[in-house]
Amino acid sequence: MYTPAAFKLDDAPRLHALRRRFPFALLLTAHDGEIAATHLPFMVDEKRGRHGTLLAHMARANPHWQLFDGKCASLVVFTGAHAYISPSWYESPVTVPTWNYAAVHAHGRPVIVSDKAAVRAMLEKLVAIHEARVHPPWSTAQAGDYVDDQIDYIVAFEIEIERLEGKFKFNQNRSRADQQGVVRALSGTDDPLQREVAEIMRAQLKE
Repeated sequence: MYTPAAFKLDDAPRLHALRRRFPFALLLTAHDGEIAATHLPFMVDEKRGRHGTLLAHMARANPHWQLFDGKCASLVVFTGAHAYISPSWYESPVTVPTWNYAAVHAHGRPVIVSDKAAVRAMLEKLVAIHEARVHPPWSTAQAGDYVDDQIDYIVAFEIEIERLEGKFKFNQNRSRADQQGVVRALSGTDDPLQREVAEIMRAQLKE
């Protein structure tokens, strides 16, 4: 990932915080001149591996998993808050528009998880994470044996993260006044992603 020094972020806890905030990511695997791409929700076990281990599953009908031999390299792309930035928000509008955003790239080699109990545990954890925001929450117990039956139709896998890259591009290359102008503009919108960019920039200005 092209990352100028001003936008590079090596802080693993902050990178994992973004991954948790935006867990729905793009998995890319190159093979024989083609690129397989699948959009999936990911979890991470931060205690396994130098940079953690990603956990996910996909439909068995998806041929992408057939590349998971533990040797084929893959990239998982997490995209965080982002927003269009207008030159009219700077002290001087004599410049060009840009786009502020946060992104995390996790590199590794997918390996299939074949143990059915381990797969069930992964599914339980995924459900627990996301049902925590649902009221009343749903439980796999409500589905009875149906969940176990459906496990045969998915393929679970894990990716030990070999390399973790972070890019937080939030006008760090511009003056404080310009950054403050962007924060004011984005804070006044009704778009939650734009307001989140404003909050990230506001926190950045306090550092």
